[in-house]
Amino acid sequence: MSAVAPASDGGLRGTAEAGASLADFIWFRTGGPAELLVRPADVADLSDFLRTLDPAVPVLPIGVGSNLIVRDGGVPGVVVRLPKSFAKVSIEPGGLVRAGGAAMGISVASAARDAGIAGIEFLRGIPGTVGGAVRMNAGAYGRDVSNILIEAKLVLRDGTVETWDAARLGYSYRHSSVPAGAVVVEALFRGSPGDPAAIGEEMDRIAAEREASQPLRSRTGGSTFKNPDGGKAWALIDAAGCRGLRNGDAQVSEKHTNFLLNLGGASSAEIEALGETVRERVKATSGVTLEWEIQRVGVAK
Repeated sequence: MSAVAPASDGGLRGTAEAGASLADFIWFRTGGPAELLVRPADVADLSDFLRTLDPAVPVLPIGVGSNLIVRDGGVPGVVVRLPKSFAKVSIEPGGLVRAGGAAMGISVASAARDAGIAGIEFLRGIPGTVGGAVRMNAGAYGRDVSNILIEAKLVLRDGTVETWDAARLGYSYRHSSVPAGAVVVEALFRGSPGDPAAIGEEMDRIAAEREASQPLRSRTGGSTFKNPDGGKAWALIDAAGCRGLRNGDAQVSEKHTNFLLNLGGASSAEIEALGETVRERVKATSGVTLEWEIQRVGVAK
C-alpha cells in the first residue's frame, strides 16, 4: 500500500476515511479496504483535493461496485466515491437528461419516462451509476451509453475540470478513453419524444426479463465477461461445462452462466480464480479467449 496519510485530505470539505471497508457496499461483499476513501462535497471540492494530492498517489473512482472485484489486499491510494449530492437528475429542453455521476441508471430512466423521453429505457437494466456507465460504455438490450451520450464532465487526476463530447470519449464495446484516475461527475444524455406509458411498459419488460434471466438477488458482480465478436459469453461458458462450477463458496451461476456468485464465504481470490478457470475451459473447448468485463482492482492478500 502507498501510505496515504489521512491528513492528505487537502482541506477536503467532504469526508476522508482511512482503511475504509469497501466490502460493505461492493456487490460481491468481498475484498480488502481502501487505503483512503474520499467522499467529496461537490465538484469544486473534488477538484481542489485532486489538485493538491501527490501525483504519485493512485486514484480509483468506485460507484456501487456492481461490476467490480476488489482484491483481498485492498486498494492502495485513494478511492473516490461520489455521495448523494452527485446523484441529481434534471430534464432540459430538447429531450435532454442531465445526470450526476452518482445517479443510478434506473433513476435516469425513470426521470426520462416521466418527461416523455424515449430511448433511455435500457438504463433501467444497468444496476450501476452514471459515472461507471459512462466510463465503461455500459449497455443492455441492444443499446449502450454511446447511443445517447452528448457529453460528460470529468475531474481529471490533476484536478482539472473538463467537459468531453462523446466523440472524444472514443467509445467502443464496453470501453472509453476516460483517463485513469479521472472521475465522471456528470453526463448529458439525449432521447427522443415518446409516450410515458409506452416507455414505462418497455422499462417494465426490461425489469421482468432481468428478473427472469439473471441472479439479481445474489451476491454477484454482474456480467463477468465481454461477449466475443459474433457470440455470447454465457453460451460458450455453458458449452464448456461450467454451469454451477464452484471454487469454495464462489460459483458460476446456474441461472445465467456469465454471472459469478459469492454463496456467502467466498474470498475475492476464489471468485477471480474461478473466473480464470472458466476462461481456461472456454479456451480449451472453443478456442475463444474471453475478456473480463468485471473490473478487478487492488492487490492480492
